[in-house]
Amino acid sequence: MMLKIAVLGCGRIGRMHAENIAAHPRATLAGVFDVHRSAADDVGSKHGVAVFDSAERLFSSSAVDAVLIATSTPTHADFIEKAVAAGKPILCEKPIDLSLKRVQQCAEAIGTTRVPIMLGFVRRFDPGHRAARDAIRAGDIGDLHQVVITSRDPGMPPVAYTEASGGIFRDMTIHDFDMARFMLGEEVIEVSAVGSRLVDPVLMQRLDDYDTVTVVLKTTSGKQCIINNSRQAVYGYDQRVEALGTKGMVVSENRRPNMTTLHCADFTGKGAPLLNFFIDRYAEAFMAEISAFVDAIGAGKAPEVGFEDGRQALILAEAAIKSAAEGRAIKTSEIG
Repeated sequence: MMLKIAVLGCGRIGRMHAENIAAHPRATLAGVFDVHRSAADDVGSKHGVAVFDSAERLFSSSAVDAVLIATSTPTHADFIEKAVAAGKPILCEKPIDLSLKRVQQCAEAIGTTRVPIMLGFVRRFDPGHRAARDAIRAGDIGDLHQVVITSRDPGMPPVAYTEASGGIFRDMTIHDFDMARFMLGEEVIEVSAVGSRLVDPVLMQRLDDYDTVTVVLKTTSGKQCIINNSRQAVYGYDQRVEALGTKGMVVSENRRPNMTTLHCADFTGKGAPLLNFFIDRYAEAFMAEISAFVDAIGAGKAPEVGFEDGRQALILAEAAIKSAAEGRAIKTSEIG
């Protein structure tokens, strides 16, 4: 069965998703929508698919089996509610919303719906990260004690993006909060976070945000996860996960264009630099994410990463914000 998926939002992420759906062997691009009609026309023309003039027409179309929501964050919860009402399975980019209150309202609005909802925590589908998680579950490193997640961007995003992002914990670290839950296999009960303004102190001060943060998470059994983020890693897009257990360690390393090593009289090391863009770094993961969505719908099963995973990640983000502001460890029970 070919799953007919329509894309809402034709910006950078939406365009990439449209490309992946169009190229997928078990999915077809059923149409696109964007409030900026020219953006939708560009994508629609490129792939020869329908351009819907409203989200409502997209949701009501019999030519659409499922939807992928890649619009601006403030629209996500509204579109999830509308898609559920229309009975269309959903793959939605993170986060559900920047407001935990709005996420709770959305949860109440959709109730116990059986319409599949998948959240776009794409890093779960990275081959290296998933292999590390599988090694943990298989007991290859014994009892898990610590997870260390390094996630650093090559440089600051545009100011307009930063101003609308909701802050580093909700925008950037939220991926790492989900990865922590994915790796730990237990819920986090305590969050400690510190933030600094080292990359762009003036902008960060104005936005009451940080560009350099470290977070420590703790589970009920005492397992720990240390997350370190920076908005500026001049050597490239730095994405690593390390897990330590009683029998050893497993590491998911950075990706490079190739794995060539260079050996010279005055240098021995990797010849290729790190990838410099998240879409390149997680190209395989983005396609695997579409496959997981198609598989879940085809099998009539709940997607692996769902609405509650999105809510839990935002709870951890709110706890980190509170911890950094108050200078103390925050119990997740204080948040939601």
